[in-house]
Amino acid sequence: MITQASTGHGTGNDFVLVLDPQGANDPTELQTALLADRRRGIGGDGVIRVVRSADSGIPGAEQAAAAGAEWFMDYRNADGSLAEMCGNGVRVFAHYLMERGLVDAHDFPVGTRDGTKRVERIADPRGGPEAWYRVDMGEYRFPRGSDGADSLVETDGIAVARPALSVDLGNPHTVLALASRAELDAADLRRPPRVDPVPPEGTNIEYIVVDPASGHEPTGAQETGAQAAGAVRMRVHERGVGETFACGTGACAAALAARSWAGAGAPDYWFVEQPGGTVRVEVAGGRAYLSGPAVLTAEVTPSPELTAALEALAG
Repeated sequence: MITQASTGHGTGNDFVLVLDPQGANDPTELQTALLADRRRGIGGDGVIRVVRSADSGIPGAEQAAAAGAEWFMDYRNADGSLAEMCGNGVRVFAHYLMERGLVDAHDFPVGTRDGTKRVERIADPRGGPEAWYRVDMGEYRFPRGSDGADSLVETDGIAVARPALSVDLGNPHTVLALASRAELDAADLRRPPRVDPVPPEGTNIEYIVVDPASGHEPTGAQETGAQAAGAVRMRVHERGVGETFACGTGACAAALAARSWAGAGAPDYWFVEQPGGTVRVEVAGGRAYLSGPAVLTAEVTPSPELTAALEALAG
């Protein structure tokens, strides 16, 4: 039985977090969807169960425990479906562990369905007061090659289908570039975009504008070390959720696609501005690193009515 939960967000991508150290409360798909429901439940873009790797019973969690990851991020989409990874979610997860005293270091591994991720607490690279978290997102790949585009995306509000590039970060992404901020704003993401060919596991779809001609560069598009950072604006439609304020793996995919299209000499650092805020993506050695803030917003005790409804949906 879930008697307590927390809520938090990473650049507006929000989650319900449930502490379940011994793995006693594995929610069903319907229970997860109810918890994430913004009218009948607690509300969020997804649900994160905080469980010890060794006790989770999740495939791959034993390997995470062996790699030193005491805690496993059991992440579910808002519709109850399982997800391999969530870049914003893993930052919120790490912040929760630190705020609750469940880890005693500023650099530690966490388990996910996409393998073990290293998380480090860092200062905001733009000089802001909030702590950020830098996550080694692991290796990325272009499933159908990185030459231009491999699919077409049809979107309400955009006149014709646009070419897009597939990017894999442990979960699938489809990235398309638009010509202007006005076109980005015009995309109607209330209905799922249509992708051809449709990836077998579905896909997250990122709409980006690279270095907008308006001159209003994303906050933080500044010098990073000796190299100028690239700047991208982005909106996203997440599979199993709909449009969200932000997507961490999606921001990585957006930066990787923009970098690929830019060709030789493209930046290795990119600031990605989303409706919920800005994150930084680094690319090095075939790996992507995501940095951004994380915030806990509330402690929640489910009402007797919600508790009864959750129990009625138990498997």
